[in-house]
This record gives sequence, structure tokens and C-alpha cells, in this order.
Amino acid sequence: VSPYSEAVIGQIAASSAADVDLAVAAARRAFPAFSRSPVAERMALLGRIKALLEERVELFAQTISREMGCAIGFARASQIPFGIAHVEAQIEVLASYPFLKQASGFAIAKEPIGVCALITPWNWPMNQIALKAIPAMLAGCTCVLKPSEESPLNAMLFAEFCHDAGIPAGVFNLVNGDGAGVGSTLSAHPDVEMISFTGSTRAGKAITKAAAESLKRVTLEL
Repeated sequence: VSPYSEAVIGQIAASSAADVDLAVAAARRAFPAFSRSPVAERMALLGRIKALLEERVELFAQTISREMGCAIGFARASQIPFGIAHVEAQIEVLASYPFLKQASGFAIAKEPIGVCALITPWNWPMNQIALKAIPAMLAGCTCVLKPSEESPLNAMLFAEFCHDAGIPAGVFNLVNGDGAGVGSTLSAHPDVEMISFTGSTRAGKAITKAAAESLKRVTLEL
């Protein structure tokens, strides 16, 4: 429901725990091959996503304005350009990122962690998707994104871009739903190695407790 017109502007699925299982299983199957893919190949894939974002700026701006109620001028000037700028910065960092660093007498290797669950808020949706999904994939991780059920339509567009850019099957997965259903299932899922959450302190506490059972890496912005 659009917050400024109160008109119904779209419908999404309310995913179940079984849907989450399917998405995580797809991400887990894709991880071995994708984690070993060359850095240049991953940069090229994400570069194509960036190009698609730039081509369809107005579509994204209109979608975000309608679903979250921000002024269209603000969506055009900030919501989408900031998301694109994050993608550019992350690609630039990856170009010279030291995955293997020699130290005195030993080496430090940084490796992709595995399947990452990403939970994003309603108010800066594209910005937060770019800050979570892009670096996860650039690092060689596979991911399952749960956008806010209050503004999910831009995430659906992003999923289309991933498909159109040629991201391999299972590398990027989108599961719509609420925190109590999808979010809690992802937090406790035994095949998720890391969870990144932006939202309320209350939900952050619940996610941390659920993730502790399987010793997931947890990053929170509350």
C-alpha cells in the first residue's frame, strides 16, 4: 500500500520457512563454484548490475517513491545515486583488495564465509541492498536477501537486474516476508554462515540470540 496515496500498488508473496529452506539450499549449492571464481569475473558481473541500475534510474526512483512515500526529487537525487555510488566504490576496492597478505613468517588469507543472510530496512532500501549484497557477492559469497515487507518492490527490481546481468543461479536469492516468519528462520538456519541486519534494536537482539546457536557471524546496524 502506497503511504501517500493509500492505493494498492503491488502484491508480494509471504514466504514460508520452506521457501527460506529452498533459497538457502540454492545459495549453498552455488557457493563452491562461485567462491572460487576469479575476482575479475565477479567484478564484471557486478559491473553489469551497475550499468543496469544506471540505465533504469527513473524506474527505481518512481518505485521507491511510490512504495515508501519519499518525494520523487529525493528519490532521484539521493536514494538511487547513493546506491550506485556504493557499487562503484566496492568495485574499486575489490580491484586491489589483498585476499592474501604476507606477514613476517606467515600469511593471512581472507576467504568467502559462505551463505550470507541479508535483512534490509524500509527507509533506504536500495542503499542498504547495495551495501550488503554487492560486497557479499564481490567477496565470493552467495546470499539470501530479505527486504523490508514495507518496501519490497525495489528489491524485486534488483533481483531482475541480477538475472539480466548473468549472476549464476543460486548466487543471489530473494525471499519476501516479515521478520517473524522469514527473518527469524534465516537467523536460526543451520546452513547460513553470516547474517547482516539493519533495523531495530529489539530485532537485533533476537537475531543475535538465534544466531548464537550455530555460531553465525553477525553484523548489526541498529
